[in-house]
Amino acid sequence: MFSLLLNGVERIYSGDPSLPLLSWLRDHMGILSPKDGCSGQAACGACLVEINAKATLACSTPMSKLEGASVVTIEGFPDALKRTLGAAFAAKGAVQCGFCTPGFLTRTKILLASNPDPTREDIAKALRFNLCRCTGYVKIVDAVLEAARAIRDGVDPVLPDKPGMGGRVAKIGAVERALGQTPFTADMTLPGMVHGAVVFSEHPRARVLSVDVSDALTAPGVVRIVTATDVPGERTTGILRKDWPILVAEGETTRYIGDAPALVAAESEAQARAAARLVRVEYDVLEPVTDVDEALKGEVLLHEGGNVLARKVIKRGCLVEDALAASFAVARGVFTTPAVEHGYLETECGLAQPEGEGLRVYSQSQGIWHDKLNIARMLGLPEDAVRVTRVDAGGAFGGKEDLSAQGHAALLAFLVGRPAKVRFSRPESLRFHPKRHAMRMEYALGCDHEGRLTALRARIVGDTGAYASLGGPVMARAANHATGAYSVPCVDIESVAVFTNNIPAGAMRGFGVNQVTFAMESLMEELCAKGGFDPWQMRYDNALDEGRITASGQRLGGGIGLRRTLDAVREAWKNARHAGLACAIKNTGIGGGIVEECLVRLTVLDGGRVRLDHGWTEMGQGIDTVAAQVLCETLGWTDISRVDVVADTSSKALAGSTTASRGTFQLGRAVIEAGRALAAGIAEAGSVEALAGRVFTGRYVSDDTQADGPPGNVRSHVSYSFATHLAILDESGKVQKIIAAHDAGRVVNPMLCEGQVEGGVVMGLGYALTEKMPVEKGRLTAEKFGSLGIPRITDVPEIEVILVEGSDPEGPYGAKGVGEIGCIPTAAAVANAFYRFDAKPRRCLPLSKPAGDKT
Repeated sequence: MFSLLLNGVERIYSGDPSLPLLSWLRDHMGILSPKDGCSGQAACGACLVEINAKATLACSTPMSKLEGASVVTIEGFPDALKRTLGAAFAAKGAVQCGFCTPGFLTRTKILLASNPDPTREDIAKALRFNLCRCTGYVKIVDAVLEAARAIRDGVDPVLPDKPGMGGRVAKIGAVERALGQTPFTADMTLPGMVHGAVVFSEHPRARVLSVDVSDALTAPGVVRIVTATDVPGERTTGILRKDWPILVAEGETTRYIGDAPALVAAESEAQARAAARLVRVEYDVLEPVTDVDEALKGEVLLHEGGNVLARKVIKRGCLVEDALAASFAVARGVFTTPAVEHGYLETECGLAQPEGEGLRVYSQSQGIWHDKLNIARMLGLPEDAVRVTRVDAGGAFGGKEDLSAQGHAALLAFLVGRPAKVRFSRPESLRFHPKRHAMRMEYALGCDHEGRLTALRARIVGDTGAYASLGGPVMARAANHATGAYSVPCVDIESVAVFTNNIPAGAMRGFGVNQVTFAMESLMEELCAKGGFDPWQMRYDNALDEGRITASGQRLGGGIGLRRTLDAVREAWKNARHAGLACAIKNTGIGGGIVEECLVRLTVLDGGRVRLDHGWTEMGQGIDTVAAQVLCETLGWTDISRVDVVADTSSKALAGSTTASRGTFQLGRAVIEAGRALAAGIAEAGSVEALAGRVFTGRYVSDDTQADGPPGNVRSHVSYSFATHLAILDESGKVQKIIAAHDAGRVVNPMLCEGQVEGGVVMGLGYALTEKMPVEKGRLTAEKFGSLGIPRITDVPEIEVILVEGSDPEGPYGAKGVGEIGCIPTAAAVANAFYRFDAKPRRCLPLSKPAGDKT
């Protein structure tokens, strides 16, 4: 027993001396601003607190070291300081998902106490132990500089508040989020709640002979242990194909290390995890199939229908081999890219409670309507018996589309009859959720003597891992974008998604386009070298534009800004001694014949406020803020605080997954329709206050795309965004600067848009230089967050974002998506810069650095 100060108040501690400070703060004292991002690995900085005036990681500090110590969290900061720090981060756009932000604020407080006027270099050095996957760090440094200025001058930072299209508006709730006061799912508790722990498979491929829960059942605090036979409804789930079991049954064969033979419910998370370790699973261990070529042989069938999940073939124009043979120059190469982890700071967590005859589920996923459907089927309930409430996600990037902990929580709550929470640790998160596809791409690209592209032959194989997830659409998207941002008259493209016993691969920012862009752009650069063409001019001459045809055969309409992005970087390209260019295209919307529907409800509240109900996920990108800005534009309002944004399936505001760079486009269109109906009502009633209680709806449906069709007459997607990235190297070959020029149509909020691009660029840099999933033969070779190669603030070069505005003819007020394209051309631009530096072509990611770069 000893005493310590917590936020200036004396506390007596008499518990386990080895308990991490983070657990004591969150679970015993209700202090929730420190977040758990790495499960005690001291890798991310989200749990940072101040101990005796020093920055300390709460996750790795045992209580035994705190006798007589003074512990300060954000909750204990002086009110004026909290207000200044939170406002500075909000004002500069440094808050995206916000999960990491409290750690950065704490680090900022400690830095400014000793250095009130820091340089950008001082700030980067001080923040180097804190990870952020969303922002790209640029705006975090800006925020620290703003906080320092405000404190020195004794003023409050001013939040930008210009709603409507093109306005710089602080993200809704950014101040509270920065201070750690906006709850994530793991921050929430319900009376009588049990905690769940998943028993994961020890082997990527093994037949489950028996599941013995007898020892676990008698462990302290255990309420129930659930196995496959307890699932009341459909036991397999999946976004498009129902092939992924919630729990693996005795007699079945596991397909990867994230499969689960059992699920434990106990009174505390520690008790649930302790009991889970007592569950004895007997296996007949089988040799895993982890190589795509081995899987393609089909000697071992991983699924009844075979080892090929999907195949996409595109052929148009003349015979490709004839066109290549007649070309002035041909470049060929086999390119490989690795599986990559999303690296969001918030791990998977689900919370569910019985409600009426069904359940209410609190979900951080990217698709609350998919959750509603899958959970209802799993439990054998009518769809209307399941209500899903969105809880903002602490990052996602595609990795939270599949059913995960929210499904396990729902199952426990339904069977136990009490609220249930299931939270994955960082190692569990790494082994469970789908990754970016590892791909092998065999490319041959030709051009004529003027540098005009003539033909492309591409054979693309993707390791889609154990289950379907979104592997089929990812590989189809790779095929549809295989020619990159260029017009190629003759193409022969085949893309195949192959099952293995590796961790599933599914959606990740870029959705298969990052990989093919690396291959295509690398060969563009080699064609320039072979033919003596200027790399900028060759790209400009071949760039997609109005009337030109994409890889899939879609003839583009208006609003194509690719050449304007090339123009935006031209002078920098001409003046750089060592630099590499890359262009990119990315679809807005799922397309490919899929009907996409979005519904919005506007409810007029007392006092002239409006509640905006939609079904999309806020995961850092700012979808709620964009929706409110579009509504303000439609109504002519100048106060965005009059709009309350909610996402809950009980509102019937239908939406698909928050994916495919479509949120702004589709939600914006629906908001405009609802807003115009409300505006007409206001005109008729004389005031918005007179409409209290009235509901106005808006709907957007995309139902005119096709998966295939004749070249020039197929509409694969409703819209596309474009970008050009320029990577500039220093004299040693190190990346010194990235200039990212983007066409996102008309920009809704420049500050949010810049932040999306900056974060995408840094994610692209990680893909280029350091990131690779630590997996061998289907097993993790490392379980630490720090082993993933995610860039830190000191790894980031200067980033300049240029927003090249245009107007999409179908987008809301001319806007289109930007969420994914920010990361697509970066790796290719760096690869081309390296090639121009030392004339050595790169064929695989991560890239080998030039010999002069010793970092």
